[in-house]
Amino acid sequence: MWPTMGLYVATIVAICFILLELKRRNSREKQVVLPPGSKGFPLIGETLQLLVPSYSLDLPSFIRTRIQRYGPIFKTRLVGRPVVMSADPGFNRYIVQQEGKSVEMWYLDTFSKLFAQDGEARTTAAGLVHKYLRNLTLSHFGSESLRVNLLPHLESLVRNTLLGWSSKDTIDVKESALTMTIEFVAKQLFGYDSDKSKEKIGEKFGNISQGLFSLPLNIPGTTYHSCLKSQREVMDMMRTALKDRLTTPESYRGDFLDHALKDLSTEKFLSEEFILQIMFGLLFASSESTSMTLTLVLKLLSENPHVLKELEAEHERIIKNKESPDSPLTWAEVKSMTFTLQVINESLRLGNVSLGILRRTLKDIEINGYTIPAGWTIMLVTSACQYNSDIYKDPLTFNPWRWKEMQPDVIAKNFMPFGGGTRQCAGAEFAKVLMTIFLHNLVTNYRWEKIKGGEIVRTPILGFRNALRVKLTKKN
Repeated sequence: MWPTMGLYVATIVAICFILLELKRRNSREKQVVLPPGSKGFPLIGETLQLLVPSYSLDLPSFIRTRIQRYGPIFKTRLVGRPVVMSADPGFNRYIVQQEGKSVEMWYLDTFSKLFAQDGEARTTAAGLVHKYLRNLTLSHFGSESLRVNLLPHLESLVRNTLLGWSSKDTIDVKESALTMTIEFVAKQLFGYDSDKSKEKIGEKFGNISQGLFSLPLNIPGTTYHSCLKSQREVMDMMRTALKDRLTTPESYRGDFLDHALKDLSTEKFLSEEFILQIMFGLLFASSESTSMTLTLVLKLLSENPHVLKELEAEHERIIKNKESPDSPLTWAEVKSMTFTLQVINESLRLGNVSLGILRRTLKDIEINGYTIPAGWTIMLVTSACQYNSDIYKDPLTFNPWRWKEMQPDVIAKNFMPFGGGTRQCAGAEFAKVLMTIFLHNLVTNYRWEKIKGGEIVRTPILGFRNALRVKLTKKN
């Protein structure tokens, strides 16, 4: 009886606490003029409405209908948290410049648990620490490293990958592209070797990506439980590599892990566990969006043969101007592939792999006569800006030529596939160069045929209802 009574009392206390907290928040919110919008159902807010799938590249209906009803800045409630969504490019640009001033980084619960972004971990990702991490990432994956070190390795990776794909009846583009990217980045980070490792890191990250936008219920049998299990296994792989480096310091390879371990004695914020979290974040950031975008590129090229023809012409000219058709790509040749970059930019714009960027307010923010209270979450819906018909004529049309005439300042305000401000992805150049080299080798050496799949779904991030499967055939 006593355990039952104790559980009953605890439940009543918890309910009272929740009601008091909601009353306190409502009292505070009534004192200011909040942006228009709806809070949805108690506790869960409008989370379920946001997760309703849509089946086109267009904005999710959740976003589009609310922009039409309330304007570009509106409030909602997601996973129990008050959120202001903004499709206003001017306000979005202002917010990304306020990092560490009036806003800080923020993650949904799913991401927070997966990337250990709670409490101290979230705090340490700011200021000088962020600057250190950005510089460390750029030193291994930035433009200079790409030009001097990584370019021939990336070309070799792509050539071997495409040759392997061509030997199969069909390949799942998303899964195969993710494996290609994740294995290369893992090698640069901590020396992962897919030929020697019993653990297939690509398969594990496939499970992780499926669970990111599932409900964060860590119960056996759920997608999220499988996601966390794969995350722990990846962390264990990296932890083993880290311990091996510490026990054999003479085997210095000069990769990311060696660099970070060398700095352990001088950078007070670094710890072994923090290094593992950094590498896990880099693995995810570099693989998921790149593989999804490459899959979308192949889908769009298959459906737009006039774009493919122009792309092939650009790369045939590059081959024709080489001293030898088989000579490695040079950095100058990669940077000369202007139409290829337009194809990539247009795919990133249409794909909107991520719905937006999350920040949390550190103090009240005033906008258009409204107040966003301290402690609220702001979602910068960058995807809406990239479908703005005032900037992009016929925004749902795949038109790489539109980028030829666009001015840099217009692009900066209305195109943020890699984030913005001080938090812009340090691996943006790496991702674009990898996709550029991939497309060069693909269109000059192979033909491909779409076999099946590739139908779009947003939940709300970009995905495919069924795998895009293609057959590659080597050109004569």
